[in-house]
Amino acid sequence: MGAITSGLVCSHHHLYSSLARGMPAPPKQPTGFQEILDQIWWRLDTALDLEMLRWSAMLGAAEALMCGTTAIVDHHESPNAIEGSLSVIADACAEVGVRVLCAYGVTDRHGSDGARRGLAENERFIRAGGRGMVGVHAAFTCTDDTLHAAAGLAADLGVGVHIHVAEGPGDIPAGARLESLAADDWLLVHCVYLDRSLSGTIAHNPRSNMNNAVGYAAPARRFPANRVVLGTDGIGADMLEEMRLAYVAHRADDVLASPETAWQWLENGYALIPEAQHDRVTWNYDHADSPWHVAFTPGVRALDVVSGTGEVLLRDGRPTRVDIDEVRARASEQAQRLFARL
Repeated sequence: MGAITSGLVCSHHHLYSSLARGMPAPPKQPTGFQEILDQIWWRLDTALDLEMLRWSAMLGAAEALMCGTTAIVDHHESPNAIEGSLSVIADACAEVGVRVLCAYGVTDRHGSDGARRGLAENERFIRAGGRGMVGVHAAFTCTDDTLHAAAGLAADLGVGVHIHVAEGPGDIPAGARLESLAADDWLLVHCVYLDRSLSGTIAHNPRSNMNNAVGYAAPARRFPANRVVLGTDGIGADMLEEMRLAYVAHRADDVLASPETAWQWLENGYALIPEAQHDRVTWNYDHADSPWHVAFTPGVRALDVVSGTGEVLLRDGRPTRVDIDEVRARASEQAQRLFARL
């Protein structure tokens, strides 16, 4: 019998990106972060419809569960399929048995009406009883009016704002623009180029930051002013692997760094979705509960997951509520539809 731990939390995900694997090459080779957004992600999100989103979310949730991740903080954008999108994501995750905290990423990239519709989707979902935050894409794609509207809506609803902050050099002014708005219940994602202290929790995404070559966020230097949590920014939800990368990146920056720091970042996710602490994951490795072991042991995988209510959600590495082979097949069909649009 392997070690037993609580369920893990992915504190920043983009479930809509689950279909992106194998997507066609962009029209031209991106040479920097802004071109990566322009040529890849902003083309993909405009091509999504609700059926694609359903299977993308279901695949992402099932794969999360297979990695022992029982809770996801999701940040979504589908500018041509806004209305109802958060419910599609929440329903897909519920079908798998994974908890999700949803947000729609408001932006002015598609005009003021697009921003208004994004705000309305956040409000609709949360007022209907959905578990969510008010999402904002990033300060650099929003007007000050939109940022203030999002902050005001979040305050009215009693929730925080989930926003990318200073991920790349093009968003350096974010700190100054958000300083008077940010609150303790905000989730600030990336913060690689953040030039000041802001209220809120910082979501560190080491693999994504490396993949986009935006630099090291040095989250340890934000403590104790900010709680730090770990996310994947849409590159799966294998949180033990993300913890290993967080440790290695930290160690590359500071030879005195310990894996216990990255492990603490992982555990801090329970502040966002506390119920995951009551889930139970059985691993194939006796020391999966030790940061010093996990940091240097690849191949640790979840065998069984039991929810806090006693329901078996994963048995022998396979989800019990859904047929993972069917989910993959249906997701593949939707991916082909998506790629045809691209």
